[in-house]
Amino acid sequence: MTFLSDLRVLYHLALKPLRGTDHAGRLDSFYAGQAEDYDAFRARLLPGRASLLRDVLARTPDGGTWVDLGGGTGASLEMAAAELNRLRRVHVVDLSDALLAVTRRRVRERGWSNVETVRADATTWRPASGAADAVTLSYALTMIPDWFRAVDSAWAMLRPGGVIGVVDFYVSRRHPAAGRTRHGWAPRTLWPIWFGADGVHVSPDHLPALEWRFATLGLVEGRTRLPYLPFRAPFYRFVGRKPAAGTRE
Repeated sequence: MTFLSDLRVLYHLALKPLRGTDHAGRLDSFYAGQAEDYDAFRARLLPGRASLLRDVLARTPDGGTWVDLGGGTGASLEMAAAELNRLRRVHVVDLSDALLAVTRRRVRERGWSNVETVRADATTWRPASGAADAVTLSYALTMIPDWFRAVDSAWAMLRPGGVIGVVDFYVSRRHPAAGRTRHGWAPRTLWPIWFGADGVHVSPDHLPALEWRFATLGLVEGRTRLPYLPFRAPFYRFVGRKPAAGTRE
């Protein structure tokens, strides 16, 4: 990672105007010029991904199916490389061709014959291989305008007893549930504006929705420093299970 590549990413984050007539077009407009530098820069920006994957895949059976929604460049594959050979099928789903091109090259170079890249909408896609044993969204839920449909989609594709893992930026509600982190007025107001300039939809409702929809297995709330900035952005890491009996429709 060089300072020049950092500048390319920062230009796309802060200055380059978003273009496109739909969500897929806007994603490609945003990522096309930074896809090759994406992972190295985000490694310092997006905490909790590796530990999330460890937690989720430790609960995924041998011969299982893992779906990485909003999987982008396939960085999660590298973080979970030691687990891939014991899985029957892995689907990396994203709407951005620019990011999936990096994933496809990565899969070819690593020889992962059980990994499929899918250009599709995370709110509607379902695996043809059958119900999933694990679904992950790594800093992807905030990139999906209809995020509630993505959560419903994850629920629908998971088998009973299947596991979901989500890590992302967020802000708390003004009055969060007991035991949950409470953010003051400034972060609750300013972070959605700051992230929103890049089409990132930071919300106080993601985490409560996940906790209502799934049985909570693990939750971490923290803050991470942003590269080249003196600020620390709030994030959460959630692991949950679809109940084996009964539903929360």
